[in-house]
Amino acid sequence: MYNRLILSAIIFALSQVVTAQTPAPIGKTSYAPVAGTESFASTLARMSKAKPGIVEKHKALLEQRYDLSNKGDSQAKMSRGKTVQTGVRVRLARDTTWDSLSQMSPSAIRAQGLWPEGFFPLPHPNHGEGGMLFPAFHIDEIKKQTKRDLSRFDLDYVMPDHFLPEYPPAIFLTTRPDLGDVSQGKVITSNNFFELFNGILNPKQIEGLRLLVTPTAQQQFNATHDRRSLEPSLGVTCFDCHVNGHTNAATHLVGDIRPQEFRHRIDTPTLRGVNIQRLFGSQRALKTVEDFTEFEQRAAYFDGDHVIAAKKGVNVLERGSQVHFMAEFESILGFPPAPKLRWDGKLDPRKATKTEMRGQKLFFGKAQCASCHSGPYYTDNTMHDLQAERFFKPKMINGRYATADGMIKTFPLRGIKDSPPYLHDGRLLTLDDTVEFFNLVLELKLSKQEKADIVAFMKTL
Repeated sequence: MYNRLILSAIIFALSQVVTAQTPAPIGKTSYAPVAGTESFASTLARMSKAKPGIVEKHKALLEQRYDLSNKGDSQAKMSRGKTVQTGVRVRLARDTTWDSLSQMSPSAIRAQGLWPEGFFPLPHPNHGEGGMLFPAFHIDEIKKQTKRDLSRFDLDYVMPDHFLPEYPPAIFLTTRPDLGDVSQGKVITSNNFFELFNGILNPKQIEGLRLLVTPTAQQQFNATHDRRSLEPSLGVTCFDCHVNGHTNAATHLVGDIRPQEFRHRIDTPTLRGVNIQRLFGSQRALKTVEDFTEFEQRAAYFDGDHVIAAKKGVNVLERGSQVHFMAEFESILGFPPAPKLRWDGKLDPRKATKTEMRGQKLFFGKAQCASCHSGPYYTDNTMHDLQAERFFKPKMINGRYATADGMIKTFPLRGIKDSPPYLHDGRLLTLDDTVEFFNLVLELKLSKQEKADIVAFMKTL
C-alpha cells in the first residue's frame, strides 16, 4: 500500500512537469486548401446568413471593453481639422481604479484577474476568417471614384468613425515642404493621381504612385470562387489601406503566424516618415521599404501563402524598376508639421505651455518613454518585448488566443495624434489609454497630473 502511494505521488509529479512543459497549440496544417469544394453560391449564402451574428458579437466586445462615446478634445486637432478623441476609454473591473491598479504587482493583477479587458490583444472582427476589412467611408469613396467595391458580404467594419484617422488625410512631401498639404482634400486614386502630382514629382515618383493606386488581386478581393466580394474583383491597392500615404485604420491579420488563433490583428500604420525607419512590419523586421513592398505583394496580400497567391493572381513586381519606383515615392512622404517643435524634435519653450513642458520632461525622464521613443522622430528603430503577459492568464477572446505578443517594432511617435487607434493591433483608442497602458506595463506609478502632462506633450509631436 505504501509503495503504491509513493508510485502514485511520483506519477502525479511527473504529470505536472509534463503539463508545465506542454507546448502551445500547433495547428493541423499551415496550408489553405487550393482546390475549393464549396461553390460560390453556397459560400455566399452561408456567410451572409452568419454575418449579423458575427458583427453583433464584435460590437458587444467593443462595448464591453470601451467607452465608445464621442468626446473630442476642444483644442487638439489632426492635420486637416478632425477632433482628437480624449479621455481614458478602457473600462475597469468594478471597484477598481487606475491608481489602485498601478500600486499592484503584475502577479497580483494576474492572480485577481484585474488586467483591463481593453488591454488584452484585440481580435479581428471575425478572427477565424480574417482578411482585409475597410471602413465604410473608404468603401463609398472608392466606389464613387473607381467603381471598385471593397465591401465584403461576410463582414462589416464596426469601430466608430470618431476613433479613426481623419479622411481624407493630408499629404506632406519631404521634397516640397513649402507646399504644405498637397492632397487638395482628395483621396488619391488611379482617377486623379496624375493631375494632382504632375509638376510636383519626377517621372519615377509618378510611376511609383501609379503603382501604389493600381489594384491587384488579394485574398478576399479577386476573381476566384472563394473571394469575399460579391462580384469578381480587380483587387485592392496599397493606398486602400495606406490611404494618401497615411492610414484609414483598415484592419487585417498578419500573415506570418500560425495557427489562426495566434495571429495578430494589425491596424494599418501610417507611411508618413517611412524614410527615417529602418525596420518594416510590426514583427517581421524587414530591412528596407523595398523589401516590405515586395513582401506585401507576394505574400502578405495572401495571408503568407504563396500557393494561394499563385491561384488568385499574385502581382510579381520587378525589383529594379517597379519596386524601386514605389519605394522612391513612399520615401518622400513626410510627417505633418509640428509648430511647437524645434529642429531636434524638442519643444520650443517660447511656444509650449507649462503642461506640455512638464510632459516632455516626464517623457524623457520618469516615464521612460524615450527609452524606446527617442527624438527627433521618437523611435529607436528596433524591437522590444513588453512582456505584458505577466499581467494576465492566457484566454480565448472571440477566436483570438490572448497570450504573449513577443517583440514588436518601435513605431515613430511624430504626428501620433493623427494615427489612432494605438498599438500594433489598435487595442488602445486614445493617447490617454496608451499612457495608462504603459503606466501599468512599465510599473511607473505616475500621478493623474503626470499622465495628463504626457498626453499633452504627445499631442504636440
